[in-house]
Amino acid sequence: MKHRWLLLVLIAGLLIARPETAQAVGGSVLVLEVEGVINPFTARYLERGLRLAEEQGAQALVITLDTPGGLEFSMREMVQMLLQASVPTVVYVTPGGARATSAGMFVLLAADVAAMAPATHVGAAHPVPLGTEISEVMEEKVVSDAAALVRSVATSRGHNADWAEQAVRENFSVTAAEALELGVIDLIAADLGDLLRQLDGREIDGTVLQMAGAIPEIRPMNLSERFFQIITEPNIAYLLLTLGTLLLLAELADPGLSIAGIGAVVAYIIAFMALGSLPVNWAAIALLALSVAFFVVGLLTDTEVIVSVAGLVPFILGSLLLFTPFTPTSPAAPAARVSLWLIGVMALSMLAFSYLVLRAILAASRRPPQAGAQKLVGMQGVALTDLSPTGQVRVDLQDWSAVAVAGEIHAGDPVRVTGIAGVRLYVERDGHE
Repeated sequence: MKHRWLLLVLIAGLLIARPETAQAVGGSVLVLEVEGVINPFTARYLERGLRLAEEQGAQALVITLDTPGGLEFSMREMVQMLLQASVPTVVYVTPGGARATSAGMFVLLAADVAAMAPATHVGAAHPVPLGTEISEVMEEKVVSDAAALVRSVATSRGHNADWAEQAVRENFSVTAAEALELGVIDLIAADLGDLLRQLDGREIDGTVLQMAGAIPEIRPMNLSERFFQIITEPNIAYLLLTLGTLLLLAELADPGLSIAGIGAVVAYIIAFMALGSLPVNWAAIALLALSVAFFVVGLLTDTEVIVSVAGLVPFILGSLLLFTPFTPTSPAAPAARVSLWLIGVMALSMLAFSYLVLRAILAASRRPPQAGAQKLVGMQGVALTDLSPTGQVRVDLQDWSAVAVAGEIHAGDPVRVTGIAGVRLYVERDGHE
């Protein structure tokens, strides 16, 4: 009997010690939500999510993705983090209508599992120069570099490397169903719950995922990451730029670092922060600056209508060309554009603001002051004492200390106020040449 028990213990020990090709794991499932242009804050968000997943011992990190592209160096940073992650990673293009184009395609293919929701698409990663011809050598250099990267990433994850390279070289895009058929992605899931069900039992680098009953833990962007993500939306960036222009015009109409001036500085700073993550045509920025010059000339002269209408031409052209650079962009760069409706609304707002609002501000600033001591400037009065050069005058039925600015003034002489400093008037003899 003793030998029988020893045999059973020995067999159990051998079963426990036997190496397994796959190890089942449990734990949480962290979810990151990446939406909009890929930028340094997006890369920092992914880095924070991976670190948190490793600290919590999460069995997987899911990144929901909807992006038109972004900065190349941020995309490469994200790809490197995904390839080196110690936690299984899943990139899921969702919801319906979402896209993973340009930089988004690289990020999708770098995950352990690439998934898409129905009615989404992926691809379109070819650098397209707009507005001018570029040398074939320069274009081929940019394309070849991106093609080599995407091919190596797709190969390392077992995805269709030939199609990935074609998406870069020929700007191809495919739907979720086509991507699955071509072997570009691993699965199609209707929603996050469906995704987790399909991941259950999948083996990744020797680890078997146990997703049955798993509750995803969504980790949203923090305040600074979300703020930067919002302002890098092309329409928001354009709106900030034009809002800064309107406030600048208001400041120029009534100089003196007012709220309008401070607002213009803030709007421009935020706008140029956003433009740093977008493919910008700096010739378009010059056209927008030219339009501001036209509006300013119109404000300071009697040609408001003619010059303001003329200023609309460079304003509209600059708005249309703002995100269409004349040089080849990185395949990671987003295909950005400003809504035509927004351009139309802002053009009309600029015209109305410069012609109506700013004209009223200028007219008010040119009128004599209607309140306070400054209203006395230009008024007539009489000298109560000799001014040589100081003395007393009566202006607007009030007695004031005064200083004669030109020659001696005698008591009883008519005077005219030329300025004021504190409670003292500067006067000259009325009729003085």
